[in-house]
Amino acid sequence: MDKALETMIGNMPEKTGKPLEEWLKILKDKTFTKHSEAVNFLKTAHGVTHGFANTIVHLSKEDKTKTVDLVAVQYEKKQNLKPFYDLLKSHIETLGNDIEFSPKKAYVSVRRKKQFAIIQPSTKTRLDLGLNLKGKAATDLLENSGSFNAMCSHRVRITSMTTVSEDIKSWIKEAYEAAG
Repeated sequence: MDKALETMIGNMPEKTGKPLEEWLKILKDKTFTKHSEAVNFLKTAHGVTHGFANTIVHLSKEDKTKTVDLVAVQYEKKQNLKPFYDLLKSHIETLGNDIEFSPKKAYVSVRRKKQFAIIQPSTKTRLDLGLNLKGKAATDLLENSGSFNAMCSHRVRITSMTTVSEDIKSWIKEAYEAAG
């Protein structure tokens, strides 16, 4: 769970008058055909602000017994790119024991004290490696990230196993060290 959501849930009793568990019980007994109907119900019947109402409704729809493997979902239709991900992940794991891989819907965030890389299957034939290398000059292979991802300064487009060169490994290490 990300920190913003944790904070919101922690503030919920004070800001809404009830902890999340009570809100979930209230919604469990109701039937809504649309997300917005549930949000409007919490806003009008209980005076909950839009942000909290939206979060409560989203969390009420989660199946707590079902764990989704976000990495598997990312590569479900891009199986040919999974070996690239595995290669990058295994290399990154050799850099230290303080690394966290945090899968999101579309990519995997790689963090130490702060995010230093992302790994994203962008197309059916290309995996993008985003790196935080502030101040590093771009090259043909190490591009400025542009509109790729605002959380990264650079991007490497990986289309084959041979693309994962020693240069890329050294850039990953440099980003890792800068995040420490």
